[in-house]
Amino acid sequence: MTMPNETFRAVRLGLRLSQDEFAKRLRGAGDDLGEPNDASKRLVQRWESGEVRYPRPVYVRALEAVTKVSIERLGFESLKLPPRVSADRAGGHDMISNGPETSVAEAPPPAGEDLSGVWLSHYEYFSSSRENTFAGLHHVLLSQRGNRLIGRSLPGGSSNPDSPLSFDLTVDRNVVTGTWVEQTAQDGYYQGARYHGAIQLLIDPTGRRMAGKWVGFGKEFEVNTGPWELRLLDRSTAEATLARFSAPPTSES
Repeated sequence: MTMPNETFRAVRLGLRLSQDEFAKRLRGAGDDLGEPNDASKRLVQRWESGEVRYPRPVYVRALEAVTKVSIERLGFESLKLPPRVSADRAGGHDMISNGPETSVAEAPPPAGEDLSGVWLSHYEYFSSSRENTFAGLHHVLLSQRGNRLIGRSLPGGSSNPDSPLSFDLTVDRNVVTGTWVEQTAQDGYYQGARYHGAIQLLIDPTGRRMAGKWVGFGKEFEVNTGPWELRLLDRSTAEATLARFSAPPTSES
């Protein structure tokens, strides 16, 4: 069973390039490096789906040139090969052993930087009673201690007034997992209902964006899910910074 390479996909989306545009960038990088390649939209799709886990060296160099990120940090598995066998030991031909010395290097952890700071939280949910999809926006303060990540929305920092949001998360390499709680406004559509659930996010290699899914229950006690994204706005946690973001956010915050 193949596992999609969500890390690589997140990097491409972070560059705001379509699969076709990304392939074009790779071909340009190959020409600049003196190593022309045949990158195509289909190849990018195969990388993102996990169908191809070991890009050829010519693509590795192009990928690193375009993204400015190492191949391991792009979520690919790096194939470690032993030295070429010399001609006098291999019947006059260069050979690469497929024996036990060939191993797959485990992808290293992310940079390990502190995720504390002010982030823009953006989730989406479908309202069956209103038959439409809505978004919730919050300016949230994240505080990291070891692998524990605690978050809370800033006073007044919600797109819906009096709708505080909190997180209790654990960081494991580039994966963030935990729970969320939101207390809706008493005079709002949900009349003060308290909602909570689970969340899992992937940190992109820049450490400035997390994206994933939430799970929670609805008014009719059905289990729902939807997208959730956190985008870093400011690493500062100074009082002046918090005061600046204690205001309703917009998608452009």
